[in-house]
Amino acid sequence: MLIMLSSGVFAQFSIHGLVQDKKTGSALSSATVQLKGTDAITVSDDQGHFAFENLAAGTYTVYVKFVGYIDKTEDIELHANVELTFALEENLQMTEEVVVYATRANDKTPTTFTNVSKQTIEKQNFGQDLPIILNWSPSLVTTSDAGAGVGYTGLRIRGSDATRINVTINGIPYNDSESMGTYWVDIPDVASSTQSIQIQRGVGTSTNGAGAFGASVNLQTNTLNAEPYAEIYTSAGSFGTQRYTAKAGTGLLNKHWAFDAKVSKIKSDGYVDRASSDLGSYYISGGYYGERTMIKAITFGGHETTYQSWNGVDSATLKTNRRFNSCGAIYDDNGNVVRYYNKQVDDYRQDHYQLHLTQRWSKNWNANLSLHYTYGRGYYESYFQGSYFSDLGLPDLTLKDSTVTSGDFVVRQWLDNKFYGATGSVNYEGKKLNLTVGGAWNRYGNAKHFGEIIWAQYAGSIFPGQHYYEGVGQKTDFNVYAKATYTFFERLTAFLDLQGRYVDYQTAGIESYQNAYDIHDQFNFFNPKLGCSYAPSEKSVLYASYAVANREPNRSDYIDGAVKPKPEKLGDLEVGWRYNSSRIAFEATYYLMNYTDQLVLTGKLDNVGYPIRANIGKSYRTGVELSGTVRFSSKASWTANVTVSQNKNKDYVPDETDVTKRKNTTIILSPSLIAGSQLSWNAFKNFQATLLTKFVGKQYLDNTQNENLTLDHYFINDVRFSYQVTPKGMKQLGFGLLLNNLFDISYSANGYVYGKAGYYYPQAGRNFLAMLTLKF
Repeated sequence: MLIMLSSGVFAQFSIHGLVQDKKTGSALSSATVQLKGTDAITVSDDQGHFAFENLAAGTYTVYVKFVGYIDKTEDIELHANVELTFALEENLQMTEEVVVYATRANDKTPTTFTNVSKQTIEKQNFGQDLPIILNWSPSLVTTSDAGAGVGYTGLRIRGSDATRINVTINGIPYNDSESMGTYWVDIPDVASSTQSIQIQRGVGTSTNGAGAFGASVNLQTNTLNAEPYAEIYTSAGSFGTQRYTAKAGTGLLNKHWAFDAKVSKIKSDGYVDRASSDLGSYYISGGYYGERTMIKAITFGGHETTYQSWNGVDSATLKTNRRFNSCGAIYDDNGNVVRYYNKQVDDYRQDHYQLHLTQRWSKNWNANLSLHYTYGRGYYESYFQGSYFSDLGLPDLTLKDSTVTSGDFVVRQWLDNKFYGATGSVNYEGKKLNLTVGGAWNRYGNAKHFGEIIWAQYAGSIFPGQHYYEGVGQKTDFNVYAKATYTFFERLTAFLDLQGRYVDYQTAGIESYQNAYDIHDQFNFFNPKLGCSYAPSEKSVLYASYAVANREPNRSDYIDGAVKPKPEKLGDLEVGWRYNSSRIAFEATYYLMNYTDQLVLTGKLDNVGYPIRANIGKSYRTGVELSGTVRFSSKASWTANVTVSQNKNKDYVPDETDVTKRKNTTIILSPSLIAGSQLSWNAFKNFQATLLTKFVGKQYLDNTQNENLTLDHYFINDVRFSYQVTPKGMKQLGFGLLLNNLFDISYSANGYVYGKAGYYYPQAGRNFLAMLTLKF
């Protein structure tokens, strides 16, 4: 602290400021701010703030520029410290903001949210998956099957798993329609193509796709870059991790056209033995930007091949060989591993196509229509040792005088699916009333689930590629919503959001254990939300809201469950206070989420590592979230958050064999304390050091609150260094170094129960990633 404070000894005066949208008052992060005639230049942070310090007295011209807005300058006479506010007006030229406008919250929306800017994403993007980049967001816990943040990763928010977190990309649903899960490994390095992210905790505002039962994550891909550019990112580090990304854009051509492209390749051996990843991705876009019209076509996707590592490690092995991976293991008669099957992989390709049309009719009215199509196909390849023929739908084999009932097989379990539809909204922005009417029609069609035998120890009458199970699923999802904010007088705003949603789901066939299923279910949901916000000053907002959400079961709930699953219902109360000044940003939130028939994880997995869920009776999640940023000076800042919560099953019944109710047990994988911290210091020009700290409290691996089945709390510290220079002929030459788990803590971030034993996913000890960035 003495070193940081000493930087101000010779300071004369400072300029602190805020950049925001003139209409909504929302902060604009990553706006370029420059003192004309000098080499002093900076960008606004996530709360829209910027600062210049150690300035001599005199006359300065402050110039602010942000894509999609009209540039603004202000002349000042500096004889004392100055605070400025730049309220930027939207440029008449249409931009992509309307695409996500309907599904995002702003400062007047009475819900709890966090915005993550492109600047923040770039700082932390060393090639790890997006959940790892978001690790320091409030109430968020990340997981990594391979232990090093590349490959299969996930996130939980307020204790809610990925199946309960609604994810959209440019307003289009990304969650798998049947499983409702989010597989970031299918779109590797999506962070490099992301302009901004908004995380709404709780039910949030109406969105497209399955209802948010813990949070929603809204991604917006790259927006218009008016200047031509080329960028190269290379990273390398522990466990053979390598990442290569190249990006380029034409800038605005002929005042109306722009094209962008990105390719990326990421490889890692993983911390866990053989938990390798080979990931490739692409992003291509082209758009027309007129005064009133924007048309943009986007295609992106990826191909991933990851060695399976979803089995976890039992507690005894965890003490002797943390990196052990039983996937692909082949055993002798004494239970010893003799070798591994080297193609025990998940191989999947996913391609997305989006077309966005935006039209401004007048100063107050605009509309957006988006068409989309996604094609996914791939398989799990597995070595089945000693499997009964009957488990694969095969007859026993007679060899001379003996009958063979089991053998070794290599199988592929396939998923081939298509997802397509349309989303849209009409938006009105007035002095007092803001109104959005929107909705979506989406179809998940002809999704093929099948298993094929590609090798058998005893071939008999089996032919290569023979199917041993197959089924087809399809789902139609339609929703329409209307949401409005109305300002009664200068500082009081009311909010009303009404959504209707219709779901039709059908699936039939034979599943992998040779059980037949035939499911057809329909749902009609009504999801109202209302609230208000009050701004006692320009710097602070008080808000309160209550939201209702309903959602349907997923495919595995029907197939793996012992009884037919019920739809679940949530009532969410959010009360909060937001404060934002030039030096301090702070938010405090109280939430109470009451569930009826919540589908919670049981702690068990199915035969491809997918978590099994079951309805419980009444349950709730309640807590307090505190987050904020303190700017000590232009050289030092501290961003931190903490969540203290209770997550309880009121009357949990374990299963049909144990009907004894457990009262007030803690919900599985729901820590009562989560905290994150980022302490940054700009030691000298163009150099920044950041200490990143994460604490996650104890978590239970089932819903009975069994003290023998827990994940211990963990406290992890990372350090990130970055340095940028501007050589002649380049926009930036950057160097980055990320030291993870600085104190080499042994911990596990996820787990499950098999039988009565706990299995754990160990995370890497001390490791590093280094990055080189070239921008032209």
